Amino acid sequence: MPTAAVRQVPAVAVRQLTIVAGLFAALLVAFAVRYGYHRDELYFLAAGRHLDWGYPDQPPLTPLLARAMSAIDPDSLLLLRLPSISVATFIVICAGLMAREFGGGCGAQALAAASVASAALVVGTGHLLTTTTFDVAAWSLVCLLVLKLVGDPADGRPPGGACRPGGADPRWWLGIGLVVGIGLQNKLLLIFPVGALLLALVLIGPRKILATKYFPMAVALAVLIWLPYLWWQAENDWPQWEMSRAIAGGSSGTSDSPAMFVLLQFGLMGPLLVPLWAFGLWRLWREARYRAFALGYALMFVVFALTGGKAYYMGGMYPILLAAAAVPVARWFGTRRMWWAAVSSALVVNAFVSAVLFLPVLPVSVLRDSPVLAIDYDAGETIGWPEFVRQIADVRGNLGPDVAILTANSGEAGAIERFGGQYGLPRPHSGSNAYWWWGPPNAAAVVAVGFDRDQLVRLFRSVEPAGRIDNGLGIDNDEQGQPIFRCREPRAAWSQSWPQLKRLG
Repeated sequence: MPTAAVRQVPAVAVRQLTIVAGLFAALLVAFAVRYGYHRDELYFLAAGRHLDWGYPDQPPLTPLLARAMSAIDPDSLLLLRLPSISVATFIVICAGLMAREFGGGCGAQALAAASVASAALVVGTGHLLTTTTFDVAAWSLVCLLVLKLVGDPADGRPPGGACRPGGADPRWWLGIGLVVGIGLQNKLLLIFPVGALLLALVLIGPRKILATKYFPMAVALAVLIWLPYLWWQAENDWPQWEMSRAIAGGSSGTSDSPAMFVLLQFGLMGPLLVPLWAFGLWRLWREARYRAFALGYALMFVVFALTGGKAYYMGGMYPILLAAAAVPVARWFGTRRMWWAAVSSALVVNAFVSAVLFLPVLPVSVLRDSPVLAIDYDAGETIGWPEFVRQIADVRGNLGPDVAILTANSGEAGAIERFGGQYGLPRPHSGSNAYWWWGPPNAAAVVAVGFDRDQLVRLFRSVEPAGRIDNGLGIDNDEQGQPIFRCREPRAAWSQSWPQLKRLG
């Protein structure tokens, strides 16, 4: 019988991917410490000091990484961010490898990698230690492995065994299970693209890749890795559900309305990349064996738009869309230098705009009068934390050593833990997120920051204003202008009043 033709997978464009990834990593390292800690990074450091199998608002992987980096050097912001920089660089490389799976040669792989390297979301999240970077990386790797399942290996033979119909090695499912399990220990968001893609495969195929014993083995492997976190959630009455409802209700600084969710999709990668990823989406839909990715994108889009999801929740889908588009685009360009020069210029412009808006490129002194703060909420959240702590220390310093510190959110508490040692400040307390689980203060007087006076009056008989937070730069962020109060004489024991301060968001 004649041997069926097997798709030939091009060689990896090692030199091109190394250059693109190297330039991208160098950019992130160069601007890694220009401003300061983000509020979430301060919270991750605090959570890392309270290691557990889970937290009310997140799985344990990112706090564990923060703990590991701070164990090496507790004062190095660059070291803290190196895991995210490394993973963001992997996303860039992964885009090139996905283009290879689509049949793209050196030009297509370089185009896919450079497009992702210039993308606003990848630049912005790669700069910070954040769960989003690892989430996008996990989904990019899952997409790459699924592409291997729906395509044919170069020689038609899996290593050490016979191949299934179509030539794909079903053991890639075990890699997918491993990645999904680890990814779910970083962020629960991964379950949505995984579920959407599996549903799409069931609905429109290719269903044959599911007909293997390795698929249920992959599911079991992912659940096994995820199990400790699920156990923690069950033991604590599933606070993650309450957290999800709070975010959908707008409690997060980056929460979006349905209209903004749709509009921001055109800015996640940068406006200049919209034609490219839109073409990639169309291409995936046109080719039967890749159509599940396009349907998965559509399913996620509808679910998040209707349930109050944040715009960046779709971010993990764009690397594969860009990779899918890069192959025919590179083929059309061929050796036409003018076309390559034009697209390269567009990518350079996209990268420049992404860097200026989402990296700490501008001097802090001009940040207030720039459009950056209006576009990038996170930029303002990296400004003024040492000054914030100093002002809290000044207020507390006049009250005696037995006065506790109570903050309205976990970022503020994390900042006090990070910078308060030089002022002799005690460990702060907060009702926000995991801090509530770590318990109330045991003091008759507190310095409270970020609360409305009416809320504090319900807890204390004496509530006196003690100033307002001022970062001294006129930067409008969540802490600027927040009131500070001196509070005495609790109306009830902390064990009774502490439940009133619980807040997830």
